[in-house]
Amino acid sequence: MAKKTETKKKYRASFILNTRGYEDPVDTIIEKLKKEIGAAGGEVIQAENLGHKDFLRITDKKHTGDFYIQIDYSGHGDCASTLHKNLELDKTVKRILIQSQS
Repeated sequence: MAKKTETKKKYRASFILNTRGYEDPVDTIIEKLKKEIGAAGGEVIQAENLGHKDFLRITDKKHTGDFYIQIDYSGHGDCASTLHKNLELDKTVKRILIQSQS
């Protein structure tokens, strides 16, 4: 009997970080996000720090913007939902958007 193989899809995960009170460089958060993608069963293709950007809607006058990160990765169908679930309680991640690229 032939073994069924799951095909991997490509995804783009966009993150808005929350670096209030965070002392370490943003690159440490990016490395942590890469590890989380690996733990969820994904393989990182490319990570890009889009820099510090102002928010369009400001909810806190003391925090008007933060860093935006995009990470392209490949993974199985449940990889995206697993990653989203694993990062829900992470204080350094303000927002997550995961889009399928294929």
